[in-house]
Amino acid sequence: MPTALAVPPAIDDAVRIAALAHTADRLTIRWSDGRESPYPAIWLADNRPDRRDRPDGQRLFDAIDLPDGIVLRGVTLGADGAVEVDLAGFDTPARFETAWLRAHALDPTSRAERRRRPVLWDSSLALPTGDYTAVAGDDDARAKWLRQVHDHGFALLRGVPAEPGMVCKVVELFGFVRETNYGRLFDVVAVDKPQNLAFSALSLGNHTDNPYRDPVPQMQLLHCLEAASEGGESVVVDGFAAADRLRREAPDAFALLTRRAVPFRYVEAGKVDLRAKAPLIELDADGDVAAVRYNNRSIAPFDLDPDEVEAFYDAYRRFGRLLHDPNLTVGFRLAPGDLFIVDNRRVLHGRRGFSAGRRWLQGCYADKDGLTSTLFSLESSR
Repeated sequence: MPTALAVPPAIDDAVRIAALAHTADRLTIRWSDGRESPYPAIWLADNRPDRRDRPDGQRLFDAIDLPDGIVLRGVTLGADGAVEVDLAGFDTPARFETAWLRAHALDPTSRAERRRRPVLWDSSLALPTGDYTAVAGDDDARAKWLRQVHDHGFALLRGVPAEPGMVCKVVELFGFVRETNYGRLFDVVAVDKPQNLAFSALSLGNHTDNPYRDPVPQMQLLHCLEAASEGGESVVVDGFAAADRLRREAPDAFALLTRRAVPFRYVEAGKVDLRAKAPLIELDADGDVAAVRYNNRSIAPFDLDPDEVEAFYDAYRRFGRLLHDPNLTVGFRLAPGDLFIVDNRRVLHGRRGFSAGRRWLQGCYADKDGLTSTLFSLESSR
C-alpha cells in the first residue's frame, strides 16, 4: 500500500502540494489544482540535485553510474515545501524544490504544456513586426521580436539602415551567420543568364530554401536595399498550418508525405553538387510536424515504388496547392530598410514578378539554436 503524508498548510505558493504518496518505485504528488504527477524512483535518482548542481547545468555523473535496484524508502515534506526523498543506494536523502518538481512533472498535462506548440496562421495574420532601433538597443524589445519569430516562424523588422551588410548585423543580435556556397551573405538582384531563378525578375513560387542541404539552413533573413517600383511583393505561408490542414482533410495523403523521402539537388557545373533526401513533411517523436521542405526548382526525380507513384503525386500536388492557397498566404511589400526573417524549416516564402525598377535584397542564413538561446536567456533574466 502507498504511504500518504499530510502537507503543512504554511506553504503559500501559486500551486502547492496538496498530498504525497509513494510506493517502492514511485512518488506521486497531488497538487492544489487537482493535478497528479508521478515521479519514478530511478528518475528521481538520476535527477538528484547533487547530480546537477553545477551553475551551467551540466551533470557530473552518468546514468550508467546509478546503482541497480533503486527503491524509494521514504518521503518527507519540509515546512518550506521542499520534498526530501530517501532512495536506497544513496547515503543521504535528495532534497527537491517544489517549483522544480512541478516544472518537470511527468503527468500527461504537464508534458503537453512543455511541448509549446507553434502559433499556426493564415492570410488573416497581423504582420509581426519590430523596429530595428528598439530591437538593437533594448532587451525587452529584442525578446518580444524574437518571441514573434519563434512562435510564428516569421517576422518583419522595420528601419534597418539600407546599407550593404546590415543583414549580417541583424543576425548578430541573436546568433551567428551560417556561411554557404553562396557566401556569408548574398545579393538577390536580377542579372542576365541567372544560375538561380531567384536572381531574375520572374515570380517565384512559395518554397523553402536549400532543401538539397543536410542540414538545411534553419533561419533565412532578407533585407531590402532597393524596391522595384512595380511588382516584386513578397509572399509567405505557414507550412505547418498547411500541413495541419492536409492532415485534417486528407490524412492518407499526409501520412504518405511523411513516410517517403524525396531527393533534392542543386548543381553548378564543376563547382557545386549538393544532394539531400528527406520527406516533404517531417514529424518529431511525438507525431507533431517538425519541418516542411518544398522547392519545385530543386526537387529531383522521385525514387518510389511504381505502384505508389500516382498516389504520391496526388498527395504532393494537393500539399502544393495548399501552400499556394490565397487563404493561407500573406503578401507584403518591402520598402528600403525593411527586413524579414523566416524559419526555413517551417515558413515558405515567394515573390511576385516585377518589371519596373531595380529590386535589390541582401540575404544570409543563421542557425535557430542561436535565436532560441538568446530568446530564452533574455526571457529568463526579466
